[in-house]
Amino acid sequence: MAPWWARSLRGRVTLIATAVAALVLIPVGVAAVVVTRSVIAATVFGETRDTAERVAFEMRGGALPMGAAIPVPNPSIDLIQVVGADGRFLATSDAARNLPPLSDVRPSAKDRVVNTTNCLPTECVHLSAVRVNIYADSPIVYAGRSTPGVLSTRTLELVVFAEVALLIGLAAGATWLVTGRALRPVATMRAELDAVHAGDLSHRVTRPPGDDEVAQLAESVNGTLARLERSAEQQRQFASDASHELRTPIAGLRAQLESAQLYPEDTDVGRLVDSALRDTDRLEAIITDLLLLARIGSRVDVAKERIDLADLVRGELAVRGGKLPVRVDLAKGVEVEGVRLQLARVLGNLLDNAQRHAERTVRVTVGTEEPDTAVLAVENDGAEIAPEDRERIFERFTRLDAARSRDAGGTGLGLAIARDVAMAHRGQICVDDFKGGARFVLRLPAI
Repeated sequence: MAPWWARSLRGRVTLIATAVAALVLIPVGVAAVVVTRSVIAATVFGETRDTAERVAFEMRGGALPMGAAIPVPNPSIDLIQVVGADGRFLATSDAARNLPPLSDVRPSAKDRVVNTTNCLPTECVHLSAVRVNIYADSPIVYAGRSTPGVLSTRTLELVVFAEVALLIGLAAGATWLVTGRALRPVATMRAELDAVHAGDLSHRVTRPPGDDEVAQLAESVNGTLARLERSAEQQRQFASDASHELRTPIAGLRAQLESAQLYPEDTDVGRLVDSALRDTDRLEAIITDLLLLARIGSRVDVAKERIDLADLVRGELAVRGGKLPVRVDLAKGVEVEGVRLQLARVLGNLLDNAQRHAERTVRVTVGTEEPDTAVLAVENDGAEIAPEDRERIFERFTRLDAARSRDAGGTGLGLAIARDVAMAHRGQICVDDFKGGARFVLRLPAI
């Protein structure tokens, strides 16, 4: 089994952040120790060199008598010795009087100043050795001080690396807390998704505030749930519509066949066949429309193409008849992207509906309302549609005139198909205000 940090995004992010912090802070800590030590050592050597140079200058001028106690110009540099060429002490400071020689280093005439360190039996010192003159028997001035505790112990390293460890720990803790807070909406969405089941797809996940990646993920999840809910609803609606609408013609067909079976001598075979064919045609039409409704928007028909709406209207009118004339007003160059067969079916359904309800004429117009909206309108001079019915007529099997028979009309699915095709093409279809008749308007994104 993988370790917990490998199974948890939060753990992996925290581990990576901790590793990055360590890779950055540890070299920074090492560099800080090295620089601090170098700065302190340089400062100490600068003070020892200045003190040694000053004592050497006084000796060259005769201001410092041999054998006398050397005054300390810098209180921190209290170890001063002047050693002759034969190794004898010529002068010392009070603090260095009882000490052995601070160092055996003798600067050359070319390099008259040397910085060095040396450990005596009692302590270690940082010192500078300065040659008084260029002669071979020149005395050497040694000026130094006890090595500072920062340089002689590991206290600096312990302090710095304790701080580095603390900072790495803080980085790990902060990353753990921040990542947990950032992933909290994801955990909420996961719990909400676990509660969703096939019987009820109406639940949605909570969208966190803001517009970051988690909020966009919530939007995508909700969009997917909405599409799944719509697909499930379409399946349920298909089953309900099929069972409801197919029952009547099947029952009629069964009744006729049973009657013919019971009373064969009273049956007119010709009339029976004609009636059975009519019921069969209606069954076929209903099944075809139901299958089309179930398929629209399911991405089965993906062969979209560039379609000129004026050409679409002319092509549809060329292959259809009708007792009523159809007038047209077609603007040129109004194009959309879509599935030609589906848009032709919408136009055909609208024309069928208009010709069934028109008194004298039907009119089709193509144009644009805005530069990016194509408009196809079908008008008829029949009865007006009340405002409260303008949405309901797009529902399946809805008829405003209850007395109108099924045979005189269509399957009751034409306008429902038109609405679903419009939605699948990112458009809409509606009934506009129109005096003296009805006007159906299809609006689609123009290209």
